[in-house]
Amino acid sequence: MPQAELEKSKTDWPQEDARLAELASTGILDTDPEPSFDAITRLSAEYFRADTVLLGFADESRVWIKSYWGEAVRELPRRHSIFEMVLAKDGPVIIPDISKHPLFEEEGMTLRRLDVGSFASAPVRSSDGKILGALTIFAIEPRRSMALDELRMLESLADMVASQLELRKLRKSFQVHRVRPTQAVKTVPGEWPQRPDLRHALEQREFVLYYQPEIELSTRRIVGVEALIRWEHPERGLIPPMDFIPQAEESGLILPIGDWGLAEACLQIQKWGKESPRHGSPRVCVNLSARQFSREGLADHVEALLRQFGISSRQLGLEMTESSLIPNMGTALEVLGSLRRLGVSLLMDDFGTGYSSLNHLHSFPFDVLKIDRSFVGRMTEGEQPLQIVRTIIELARVLGMDVVAEGIETCAQYRLLRDMGCRYGQGFLFARPLPADTISEMLQLPGRLLPDPEILGDMVN
Repeated sequence: MPQAELEKSKTDWPQEDARLAELASTGILDTDPEPSFDAITRLSAEYFRADTVLLGFADESRVWIKSYWGEAVRELPRRHSIFEMVLAKDGPVIIPDISKHPLFEEEGMTLRRLDVGSFASAPVRSSDGKILGALTIFAIEPRRSMALDELRMLESLADMVASQLELRKLRKSFQVHRVRPTQAVKTVPGEWPQRPDLRHALEQREFVLYYQPEIELSTRRIVGVEALIRWEHPERGLIPPMDFIPQAEESGLILPIGDWGLAEACLQIQKWGKESPRHGSPRVCVNLSARQFSREGLADHVEALLRQFGISSRQLGLEMTESSLIPNMGTALEVLGSLRRLGVSLLMDDFGTGYSSLNHLHSFPFDVLKIDRSFVGRMTEGEQPLQIVRTIIELARVLGMDVVAEGIETCAQYRLLRDMGCRYGQGFLFARPLPADTISEMLQLPGRLLPDPEILGDMVN
């Protein structure tokens, strides 16, 4: 099946919007697994003698696994997934021997860590025929092509899932009518950007990542970069994130945009690794929204991306603010623990701005604290702000964490942080957020060392 056919289903946005609306009406996303689905996946495994069975429903950027038999899988990237093959074909997909299928030789087509020799997948449809998910059976060894009666059985099992979805939808509708209606969310006509604008930007690949270097202050060596999203609008020019991220959060598109950014950062790590095989890519840190972090399958998603691009977990850092962790402490601890076991660096962004940061540091398994730029910017204004920064650095040392100071803009701030033992920093003094190609040139500098700003003089905006 040509790659263009796989992408076709994602570029017809009116059709995709209708499919997503139907999926949302079932209320199946962001829910716990249900016994009714588990019974179907177990029955599928027994009938087909499958090694693994997955039942997944796909939104814009990922496939949520709602039931499984065999290996535990909770979430997979949608790009290059089996679901997209089913959606493009608008029907079942059967691959008796994966090793002989050309699509699986292409870079990016992965089945996570599953040991798979063959699979068959049938669509789960809504009552009006929209494909919401797929029921997939896997076998470790290649198999003969599926007989007609076996295919009908697989489709019947997928229809059983669809029936459960319809019952779920009816129950949800009944519950909504029993409660007092709430006020509808108001939108501001003419406010830009609207959901279609953001959707179009995703489709046309108008979003781009810029990267700001993180420097080892004692040597001025580039040790990492922070990925920062921008919107290259064909008419409005380069748009900063504060002008569209709030609307993305309100519209619900923050998840596909955030997942795009995470995948793009992993792709860039792969590219930098190929450009510099000896030194490899610097660590690339990606900011996660609260919505991205709130899903329990995040670690599965990250692991799938690492495998897809063939990169090491130590090359990826995930940044999150305290406010994204506090609403659900139980989920936060579970997700952070799963990411920590992967070996991904965990950074607490804007440290010091949350009222309960000190209380939660003992619970959350962070590797790095990022001192908020508001504290760094006031260090030279008096003893109290200077003492706050000194305290954060000492606290991190006691807890065995590294520290990155954000927003360094003057040589005076640079000297103070270096003298206080702050190991890393970033800011306009060293470099602004830059396109990937410019960062590639900087990574070719001898030792990846930046010029001494104290010699060049302050480069303050």
